[in-house]
Amino acid sequence: MTNPPDASLATRRKRLYYRANHRGTYENDLLIGGFVKETIETMSPAELDELEAVMEFPDAELADWLTGRQPVPAHADSPMLRRIREAALNRA
Repeated sequence: MTNPPDASLATRRKRLYYRANHRGTYENDLLIGGFVKETIETMSPAELDELEAVMEFPDAELADWLTGRQPVPAHADSPMLRRIREAALNRA
């Protein structure tokens, strides 16, 4: 028996949701996890790819970028990171 295509997408979303809320630092759990909680169900597979790429950055750098303590460097700048940062700054 094979799983319907939506089953793998649902599993991927669950894994990303867990990963976003268990980053290792409480600050990023709130910043990234809060954004993911609000948006994960409507994200396309391409957006999930972008989210995964953002979550590959180290926690300390992400926290600095998301809070505006440091500017986002060109190599890390992406539409998804900008969306997460905007949501984080609007929460403050």
